[in-house]
Amino acid sequence: MDVPVAPSVAVVEDAACKQLTAALIRIAAGDRAALTLLYRDTSAKLFAVCLRILKVRGEAEDVLQEIYPSIWQRAGTFDAARASPMTWLVAIARNRSIDRLRSGAMLRRVKTIDDVPDVIDSSPSALAQIEDSEDRQRLMDCLGELESRHAGAIRAAFFDGVTYDELAKRMNIPLGTMKSWIRRSLLRLRQCL
Repeated sequence: MDVPVAPSVAVVEDAACKQLTAALIRIAAGDRAALTLLYRDTSAKLFAVCLRILKVRGEAEDVLQEIYPSIWQRAGTFDAARASPMTWLVAIARNRSIDRLRSGAMLRRVKTIDDVPDVIDSSPSALAQIEDSEDRQRLMDCLGELESRHAGAIRAAFFDGVTYDELAKRMNIPLGTMKSWIRRSLLRLRQCL
């Protein structure tokens, strides 16, 4: 009994290439159904090319919609001896995308700074930054007064977001002991501050 063998990648790619070539020949003859098939088989790949170049989904979608009328008009110029059909199609998508970038159409859609409403600056004032800096320094001084293991646990728990359980495992101590260290250290920090 013969076991069916899956076709190799090269055979599948060759069949796809022949199918696209046949579709382009039919498109050159005015076959709209062939254009529909070509769109179905190539639009995802060509959209990816456009998106990679343009970086804006809406722009890539617009260019993709411009590509297929161009293919409809230029299908008669396709020469299978010079390039594979996918290479030819990708070149059209690439060139259209680059043309869109160069035309400045994307720039015209971007608002100027004058068109943007006033934005309230929510950053802290210079005085607030100085006060924060002083508070930070005072906190660091108070942390320096703690035992180094306790200060390290406070830093890890509150600055790095490490859980008490993880800290206990890291320091190889019981979870209850870690919780006691942190609670006592926080009380000492409160007194210091």
